[in-house]
Amino acid sequence: MQILEVNIKLPYRKRGDVLGHLLSKISGRVRDIHFLPPDATGMSEVRMELVGGKDLIGELKRVVKNGKVSFRILSEA
Repeated sequence: MQILEVNIKLPYRKRGDVLGHLLSKISGRVRDIHFLPPDATGMSEVRMELVGGKDLIGELKRVVKNGKVSFRILSEA
């Protein structure tokens, strides 16, 4: 298993819908989560630490269609 830091940038107005879908995919895998306020263009950022692998990132990218998903591996087990 890996510990991943995932940054998701998405429109502020659609954040609730997308995060609702994400919760069903990643429940029990979240170690830490931070919600950042929207910037001047209306984009909000969510930073998460997750336990999982690259297959989890693929699922997240399919759910977040109108946003941007980036990640980095913090540690490997």
